[in-house]
Amino acid sequence: MPKFEIFIDKKGEYRFRLKASNGEIIATSEGYSTKHECINGIESVRENAPIAKIVEVDH
Repeated sequence: MPKFEIFIDKKGEYRFRLKASNGEIIATSEGYSTKHECINGIESVRENAPIAKIVEVDH
């Protein structure tokens, strides 16, 4: 089953990573100063990912 993991990085910031059912990391967040902000980031991904478009960006 996929899962979000919350952890504290080397800078002391909260981050989350999304792991697939096979344990592979498929997404990693930016750093957040509080756990609450990190959880809000997870909720934003949950809410916006189903409707997000795939867009190719030229460099």
